[in-house]
Amino acid sequence: MQSADTPRDGHAEVRIIAETPEVARRVAEALRHCFAAAEQRSYPAGDQGGTRLELTVDTARASELARSWLEASRSSANDGSGE
Repeated sequence: MQSADTPRDGHAEVRIIAETPEVARRVAEALRHCFAAAEQRSYPAGDQGGTRLELTVDTARASELARSWLEASRSSANDGSGE
């Protein structure tokens, strides 16, 4: 059984911490080009300032670029040559 904090199978929770909201949004946008993603949530990063942005990505619904990269990384991990 999964805890309430564990994402569903095939999904990953991503946390981006950046100095500005714009930088965090740019990173989130790059992830959305690779994977289907849920609506992002933005929070203050802490006492020092900055932005924490969280989103859920669906690795089962990856773009062609991400799928080929994921397959290549799985292959290199399985043959022990991981770079």
